[in-house]
Amino acid sequence: MNLSLYFKKFFKSNQSSGIILIFCVLTSLIIANSSAANSFQQFLDRELGFDLIHLKYPISIWINDGLMTVFFLLVGLEIKRELIEGELSSFKNASLPIFAAIGGMLVPALIYTLFNYGTEYSNGWGIPMATDIAFSLAIVSMLGNRVPNSIKIFLAALAIVDDLGAILVIAIFYTEQIHWFYLLLSVGISILLFILNFFKVTKILFYIIPGIFLWYFLHHSGIHATIAGVILAFSIPTNESNVKISPLEKLENTLHFPVSFLIMPLFALTNTNISFGNDIMKGLTSTLGMGIIAGLVLGKLIGINLFSYIAIRSKLSSLPQNSSWSHMLGVGLLAGIGFTMSIFIALLSFKEKIDIQDEAKFAILIASISASLIGYIVLYISSKKEYEPED
Repeated sequence: MNLSLYFKKFFKSNQSSGIILIFCVLTSLIIANSSAANSFQQFLDRELGFDLIHLKYPISIWINDGLMTVFFLLVGLEIKRELIEGELSSFKNASLPIFAAIGGMLVPALIYTLFNYGTEYSNGWGIPMATDIAFSLAIVSMLGNRVPNSIKIFLAALAIVDDLGAILVIAIFYTEQIHWFYLLLSVGISILLFILNFFKVTKILFYIIPGIFLWYFLHHSGIHATIAGVILAFSIPTNESNVKISPLEKLENTLHFPVSFLIMPLFALTNTNISFGNDIMKGLTSTLGMGIIAGLVLGKLIGINLFSYIAIRSKLSSLPQNSSWSHMLGVGLLAGIGFTMSIFIALLSFKEKIDIQDEAKFAILIASISASLIGYIVLYISSKKEYEPED
């Protein structure tokens, strides 16, 4: 299977950004456990904005609710393009990653719930459902030609569908209170965006300006503001032709660098500042930690491969070209690298509960490291020979 120009760029950017993310995680952990910890937290708590229009928030909120909207915009653009002209555009191509992603979301959530039903941690069931695109693709890219291109594409498509599921979970289940006036304004702006699409308006600026207002109204409606990025993404025009680059592809290409090399590293730097206190290790043996680790490492592995097996046995799908079930086991493990999305959902699950957030972050970190190491080893061993480079 040949790699498209898009996928070549996609893997290259994710491999590089994955390395930067690791650096930012280590930097954040060092700061959190040094004398600079308090100063760093005070910086993140510093408020910026305008009181007059009720838009004054700590720097950490601007990163998590503001800059991460741009991250979700890029994810939304990738999902839409894949649905229209990419790996998810036909049932034959899309069926296996879709079935695998569904299993990779349901089984981890079930495992977490079995550990935490009826406890103070029960609201965190969405944490192990997520897959971190940048880290997972960075790991598989490090294997080079030992892994068939079809497996790389399968993992990318699976992660994209997984992100769509995480977005829906955030929108539906992690909204606490609805302010209907602002929500109606958000609906109005959304309708305007799709009217622009209907009339084939191609100037991206005509979408970005209403998109900013959509973010503001959604933020005040109670629904997490990052959903504005996805709505905006699905309104951006695209086409099925590769002859002329579409507005969607232009914006996607523009956003890849700032998202991969600025926004995601800033998110990692801001949100992995875990202080290794005396009680932090207890979080790994609590039902919270065990639910997250078992959900990400075992739940993803079982869910992805079980649902894939069912889809293949029922002849709805087939294994990716030149791949085997040992490759699928490796992919199932790499999908357990939750990191960015898992931490994001943990922050939503346990608002104002800093101690629980830190325990959840630490469990996510341990699970993601374990999944990446074991997944890498499984994929390395499963490839008995090096694959010739495929253009």
